[in-house]
Amino acid sequence: MPEAVMECGDFSEFQDALKNMRKNDDIIVNTLNAVIPTDSFHPDGTKACKELYEQLQVGNSKREETIKKCITTTAERIKKLKENREERTEDVKLSKVLRSEQTKLRMLQVELTVEDLIKQRTSKVFIEKCRKYFKPE
Repeated sequence: MPEAVMECGDFSEFQDALKNMRKNDDIIVNTLNAVIPTDSFHPDGTKACKELYEQLQVGNSKREETIKKCITTTAERIKKLKENREERTEDVKLSKVLRSEQTKLRMLQVELTVEDLIKQRTSKVFIEKCRKYFKPE
């Protein structure tokens, strides 16, 4: 799967990229059913589960790191905008940009919570299907 380009500027583009990065988690049930179709047929369930687990871990780390990077970038931008606003208190456009960035920061923080929920859901499904073959540390 091609690497999604993550830009923090436009939140809609950021969400689209995150959605693309979450595809493995979104189709975890189908993936597990394809890898380990039944108890009677499993060519190498241990290897398949271990590889899938590693893929999921890499995806989780990349997404979380990206979200946190954007939170930091946006928080720094807000700090600078606040400093500028103190100098130019009458600048309406600056105030609008500041409010927009503050809203984006809150939405990014929500994405971290969403990420935790996705990880929990994926982990639960993974453990249910792969517990016979592979137990993560």
